[in-house]
Amino acid sequence: LSETKGETKYTCVVCLPRLPRVAVCGGTHGNELSGVYLVRELLKAEKKVMEKEEEEPLSVLMVLSNPRAMQQCRRYVDTDLNRCFTHAKLNGPIPDDAPYEIIRSRELNATLGPKGNPEAVDLVCDLHNTTANMGLCFIAYSDCDWICMHIFRHLQASTNNVPMRYIHFDVSNKESYSLDSVGKHGFAMEIGPQPHGVVRSNIYTAMKVGVQHMLDWVRIFNSGTIFEGGCVDVFTMIKHIDYPRDSETRNITAAIHPQVQDRDFCLLHPEDPLFQTFSGETLRYKGNEPLYPFFINECAYYEKGIALSLARKRRVMIPAIRVQTEQQQQANKQEFASEEEE
Repeated sequence: LSETKGETKYTCVVCLPRLPRVAVCGGTHGNELSGVYLVRELLKAEKKVMEKEEEEPLSVLMVLSNPRAMQQCRRYVDTDLNRCFTHAKLNGPIPDDAPYEIIRSRELNATLGPKGNPEAVDLVCDLHNTTANMGLCFIAYSDCDWICMHIFRHLQASTNNVPMRYIHFDVSNKESYSLDSVGKHGFAMEIGPQPHGVVRSNIYTAMKVGVQHMLDWVRIFNSGTIFEGGCVDVFTMIKHIDYPRDSETRNITAAIHPQVQDRDFCLLHPEDPLFQTFSGETLRYKGNEPLYPFFINECAYYEKGIALSLARKRRVMIPAIRVQTEQQQQANKQEFASEEEE
């Protein structure tokens, strides 16, 4: 960047393809109710727009991902839908007695994908709630997806009443397992704390405002606006920690220590209290370095053997971006076509 007479000049701007198709998904976990009610509300609003025959330049697909689990107000019916989108699970043979969510993942992949294919939707925003005190988080598989990171920065600048963090799960595209991985770009918008099976108006409103800002950003990006570069603090997940367990029964023997509970993203140092056993003993963190805990005491992770996750924080510089011109898009299409022929 350079400044001349009060004007900011962009010396290096990354040009990225237009984002004409966006999917907003709720109910991937049927008891995470903010996304369920928000997508229903968005579907109602879409119906009114269609009745007025108003033109919407951006195609927004609203999806209720797991209708059976929503009906039963459960996380899932047979297996966790948000672990069913790996390359292997989407492309392997389906047995006659396949779990409902495996079948549903194929349907969603057909609607929103196929995953890794040029026909996939441009952006997937999958809506989730957590019982942990995490504020509003983006969870993504890339720490260099400039679209997702610019959307995150836009929300940060537009929202000052809820803490925001960008979480990075360092997993390859083939092994990425969640619904948001089906789009060309994608992230989960995770907001808490909210008990599962409950909707809290403040959490619902934070999600609604977040989705509105996200869609606004996409429209502005598609219009040709340049977004200046900057930096994003990225929390890269390093490991999960399980609860202490009885070696014979495998029952947990301790709960999260009171000094850690609800302190998501507060640095945890070696020898800090971590668990409190049911007999009253304090167990300390035995890691080699200070790390940031998150998903602390998440209700849905008891069955997964996760008491909390730990992340390393670093600052990532992101470039200025703008949408590609028509000529650049045509050149990209021709390049892709010639690669296909080879």
